[in-house]
Amino acid sequence: MRYTLFAWVIALAGILLVVDVLQGQESRLKKEKQFIYVLRLLPRLYADGNWTSEDTRVLQRHFVRFEDAIKSGELILAGRTSEPGDKTFGIAIFQAKDEAAARKFMEEDPAVAGGLMTTELHRSALRSSIGIPDS
Repeated sequence: MRYTLFAWVIALAGILLVVDVLQGQESRLKKEKQFIYVLRLLPRLYADGNWTSEDTRVLQRHFVRFEDAIKSGELILAGRTSEPGDKTFGIAIFQAKDEAAARKFMEEDPAVAGGLMTTELHRSALRSSIGIPDS
């Protein structure tokens, strides 16, 4: 009986913690705006053979930063097209409190700061199909 009561208390505490976390995320989503930035490789990087070891290290830092931003909930989605050369581009869909914070997030991307990619920032209007309320 004592073990069962303890198990119920632990389970209830877990449920309350999850509810609290979800409410915090919902509150954050309502306060923050969504943005998209489009990334384009510099023309010298269209050919795989033109990449230096430093370019590769910078790109790795770009990927690590995106992984961290996904874990923190700041980055919603990121990816690139699979087209060759000047046709390829990437996107990052993310949240920020305002355009200045969004621009800072974009400009601090290692691939941008490291000179591998150019960017364009756009305000986004994501819809609730993925659980994000209209902003």
